Order: sequence, then C-alpha cells, then structure tokens
Amino acid sequence: MSLIGCQKWGLALHHTGIKGVADESEEQQKAIDPLKDRTKLIPVENSIKYLNSKAYKETYGENPVWFLYRRNHRGGFAPRKTRRTCIRNGIISTGNPCPICRDEYLILDPRNTKLLEQFISEYTGQILDAFKTGLCQKKHKELLVAIERAWDQGHLTYSVPFREYNYSLYNKNVGIN
Repeated sequence: MSLIGCQKWGLALHHTGIKGVADESEEQQKAIDPLKDRTKLIPVENSIKYLNSKAYKETYGENPVWFLYRRNHRGGFAPRKTRRTCIRNGIISTGNPCPICRDEYLILDPRNTKLLEQFISEYTGQILDAFKTGLCQKKHKELLVAIERAWDQGHLTYSVPFREYNYSLYNKNVGIN
C-alpha cells in the first residue's frame, strides 16, 4: 500500500510502525467542545430544580422552551419531518439542535411535570406536534413516552374542559315539550 493509500484510509506511517484509527479516536475525544458534549448524565432532580431557577427564567422567561426556537432549513418551506436526532455519539452533531437537545438540563422524565406541561395544548389537552415544537424525532418519541407514563403514574392529569352546548340552536325539537 502506498503512502497515499494509507492517508486515504486514516492510517499514517509512524517510525515504529503504522499508526491506526484507534489513536485518532483518542485525539478526537480530547478535542470535544464542552458545550457540545452530552455524555454527562444529569439527574432528574437537578432538572426540576433548574426549571425553578433564576437561570431558567432569564433564558426562557414565561414562554415554553420551544417558543423562540426556529429551525434552519433550505428553501421557503420547512420540511414536514424534523431531523432524526441532534446528538450522535454523545456530541451535538448539528449547528442548530432542537430545544431539548440544546439545553443539557432539560430532562424528559414523568416526574418533571413542569417541562412536560409545556408540550401539552392548554385548549385540547393533546400533545403538540413535533413540527410545531421543533423537537427532533428521537426527543419527540421520548416526550410521548414520558407524558404517557406521567398520565399513567398520576403525575399529570388528563382533563379537558367540559363544553356546554345549547342544543335548541341545533335541533328544533329539543326545546318543545
């Protein structure tokens, strides 16, 4: 194999032998940007405390976490499906990650009701679509599971306001006795 072929496949000649891809992966791990590193696990309790903190209020205000998010895309219309995932191999792999992936302290868990309530419509009680919230497909599936578990475990209540109808407006025979 020539030197060009070695460089093409990620191999470099070293004075003691051939330096392989394993050494390069160690160098890549050292060069990870701490802002993009998502390998550190954050406990749910810290996420709940974060939602009540001053830092959260300064960042998001009174709006939901997805409110100010805007997806980057080509063309005039946004694609109907969001990206599969923002995090690959523990590192943020996109320039504009979804609202949950970009903030490492937002953890989707059934006990984190303050976060989950932001993704439920206050008018219908249904879970908001990923197209509206901008979540990647992986986090949207995690959101669906977390909300279902919260409903099952009783952390969230599933209630829709009862609507009163005047049936005499729709059926002439209802008001007649």
